[in-house]
Amino acid sequence: MENQERKNKWKILCLVLMGPLIATIDASIVNVALPDMATKLSASIDTIQWVVTSYLIVISALILMFGRIGDLIGKSKVFHRGFIIFSLGSLLCSLSNTVEFLIISRVIQAIGASMIMSSNQGIIADTFLPNERGKALGLLGSTVAIGTMLGPPIGGFLVQFFSWQYIFIINIPIGLIAFIAGLKILPKENKSGSIKDLDYKGSVLFMVFIVCIFWALSSGEKLGWSNIYILSSFIISIISIVLFYFAENRIKNPMIQFSIFKNTLFDISLLCAFISFTVIFCNNIIYPFYLQYVMKVSPSMSGLFMVVFPIFAGLVSPISGYISDKIGGEIPTFLGLFLTVIGLVVLSSLNMESNYFHIVLGVAFLGIGNGLFQSPNNSLIMSLVSTDKLGIAGSINALVRNIGMVFGASISVVLLYNRMSYKIGYKVTNFIPSRPDVFIYSMKIVYLIAALFCTFAIILSLSRILVIKKKKS
Repeated sequence: MENQERKNKWKILCLVLMGPLIATIDASIVNVALPDMATKLSASIDTIQWVVTSYLIVISALILMFGRIGDLIGKSKVFHRGFIIFSLGSLLCSLSNTVEFLIISRVIQAIGASMIMSSNQGIIADTFLPNERGKALGLLGSTVAIGTMLGPPIGGFLVQFFSWQYIFIINIPIGLIAFIAGLKILPKENKSGSIKDLDYKGSVLFMVFIVCIFWALSSGEKLGWSNIYILSSFIISIISIVLFYFAENRIKNPMIQFSIFKNTLFDISLLCAFISFTVIFCNNIIYPFYLQYVMKVSPSMSGLFMVVFPIFAGLVSPISGYISDKIGGEIPTFLGLFLTVIGLVVLSSLNMESNYFHIVLGVAFLGIGNGLFQSPNNSLIMSLVSTDKLGIAGSINALVRNIGMVFGASISVVLLYNRMSYKIGYKVTNFIPSRPDVFIYSMKIVYLIAALFCTFAIILSLSRILVIKKKKS
């Protein structure tokens, strides 16, 4: 890094932070608009959820590949060009008049988002000296919380007083400003690598695995789990991940170095992160439909309800990070998962007569639990690898987070429709206005199963505490 770029480090940071800001606003702003999108585009819940799921699947499929491309040709180039593709996708989303075109546009948007997300932490690490990186990465975390908080109220306001298309239009000027500013501000990197050096075989196999496994999980309830396309998709995903494993172990510069998984504590921490994001996204998909379909809350008011989670998570995160620096991350992560289970159980007791305090209480527990868990768990993951593997560990951690989001979004809808069909006595693929009790019953099951899944993470977290204490003694 040149001295001039060191002097411009705070300008570079401000520009880099625009990436996660618009990405998190976009991710959280869409959830509150889903019911209105479903109505305006005449789409069922299981179809409209692909607006969220397709975005997360594409990011999960491409983030490692773009991380590797950044190492080859320069992280700034990948990050910078990501804004243009993200803005283009946002423009196409705003012009969509069918759910199919909207989903395709979200895929384009996700390509840009994955380019931005794969490079931002690396640019910060290159720009700031080791004694300043913690502060800079802390601001990155705060930006994510701010973006998540801003999304729901902005989305609710735009949906109620304008139209859902405006939630995508607001991304366009931000993306263009970031692209233009990047021409002058982003650091120049001298990389000797080439796209030709990319592990194409591994990249394609991994993308096939991600797309097939999550398409099958998301479509199984609608098409039937014995459907030939669903079964074929599961089989292809298994074959592709096995081939990916053997391919990565045979080449000199693989996309993933599997030796990193030989550390049991590292694996446990990743699995806990996966479970945490899975259960949180179960709530993110179900919650807005409960508010607007069952409680008849307006989109703008729904946005205010949805900002409760990031407020509590954002307030608790820096505190838990400070505590984990003093006593280690094992206890805060354990308590965070425990409070997450309490939040899920509280939300499982919601019904048509629930008051606002009851609703906010459950989400507040989820936010506090998530805030207690995420920062210390991320620190644990990064502390369990050598310095030369910090970049790999960060990419894998981001990948696990996105896979957890996709899995949570997919499995929550599968469970919801399965239980609704069971309760009413015939196959259901949408909300039934005359039978909100069926939705309430099914929502309860989803939350309780999510709580049970999170309990498994508590057990894993407890085992991690015991293993670490044993090593210290």
